[in-house]
Formats: sequence, C-alpha cells, structure tokens
Amino acid sequence: MSIVIIQGPHADCPASGVLPDKLQQLAATAGRSLELVCCNGLNDFVSCVRSMKRRASEFMLLDPGDLGPQATAHPEAGLSDALDEAGTPYVEVHEDASTELGLPPGLHNAPVATVIINGDLGSSYRIGLGIALRQLGTVAVAARAA
Repeated sequence: MSIVIIQGPHADCPASGVLPDKLQQLAATAGRSLELVCCNGLNDFVSCVRSMKRRASEFMLLDPGDLGPQATAHPEAGLSDALDEAGTPYVEVHEDASTELGLPPGLHNAPVATVIINGDLGSSYRIGLGIALRQLGTVAVAARAA
C-alpha cells in the first residue's frame, strides 16, 4: 500500500462514492495504490495513525473530519505522539479551516502540507494526493540516482 487516507467522521462521508474512484485512478496512473480507512472517533483515528508504523505505506493523507477541534482540546489522546511514532510523511486535508488539527509546531512530525479548500473536500483530496504523488516521485528519483 503506497498511500493511506485516514479519515475522521464527517456529518456525511464525503469520500464515499465517486471521489475514491477518481483518487484511485489518479494514484494508479502514477503507479501507486490507495487505501481509505474511515475512523469513528479520536481514539480510532490515533490508532490508525499509530498503525502506519506497521504498514507498508509510504504516505498518509490525514482528514480529521469533525475531530480537529477535539484533537486540539485533548492532547492526551496522543495524536502528536502517534505522528512521531509513525514517521510517515503526510498531508492534512480539510473541507473547512475549523477542522484543522492545529497541533503545536515543533512537537511532532509536521505535515508536508495542509490543504484547506473551504466547502470542497474533493479538491482538497485531489491536491493533497497530487502533493503526495509528487513527493513519492521525488523520493523514487532520488533512490534511483543513489
């Protein structure tokens, strides 16, 4: 698995239906696979991030959904620690600025980018996936050159 989307709960699950198919096609065209993992709550989200250490994944797209404010209010849930333990590069994707994780800088494995397209999560996912594919392409080129 090259790229994993870890998605927190949304009032409606915007990554269902056509969106994952389009994302799958974009990833496949670049020679990568894509997996979507939907989480029910903050503890589940943190566990999924922690599991990245054991997965054969190269990149994460993190969509906390409605969990952003909760993750900020409850640092004891361990999201910062989970990001450090996973060691996997990631892009945060959001539909609304109010859902941004807002973790304090310098205390965790920081995102490669944070993408917020207000009212258009699909565009956030496409841009985030584009960034991930570009990063992975850069890594692959560097590995071949070495």
